[in-house]
Amino acid sequence: MTACTTITSPLGDLLLVGEDTGDGITLASLSMPGQRNAPAIRPDLRQDKAPFADVIRQLEAYFAGELTRFDIPFTPGGTDFQRRAWRALEEIPYGTTTTYGALAGQLGLPRERIQALGAAIGANPLLLVRPCHRVIGADGSMRGYAAGVDRKVHLLTHEGALQPTLL
Repeated sequence: MTACTTITSPLGDLLLVGEDTGDGITLASLSMPGQRNAPAIRPDLRQDKAPFADVIRQLEAYFAGELTRFDIPFTPGGTDFQRRAWRALEEIPYGTTTTYGALAGQLGLPRERIQALGAAIGANPLLLVRPCHRVIGADGSMRGYAAGVDRKVHLLTHEGALQPTLL
């Protein structure tokens, strides 16, 4: 059985989709409005906030500045290459960034595979909790983020990896 719920956050509504394992729920997707390839709420999804209580608690603690690392069981998915890239994302510390090139080097990938790495990162179904927002361009630029570069900047500023801009 697949369940979903929507919660309000500083980034807008977050759609949580999870798979019931019998022992609890594993998070299959965390998405935001306007996100590329975001799942839609389908009629076969059971809308139920209760199974997501711990995920919601952790997200609220993160946005309150009280949590820097998530401890959420994820639903397995993706190709072997994507899963390898996603595991590397999970090791990027809160409050820091890395580059696509540095991540490729960490994974032992040649430079010509950086574009494939970027595609794997872009296919991450667990925005925010699997921190793909912490990967930036070699020149410090905010390269793509499925939920929008403005949200990426918001998250990196929240984590202290970017300084707030004064307007």
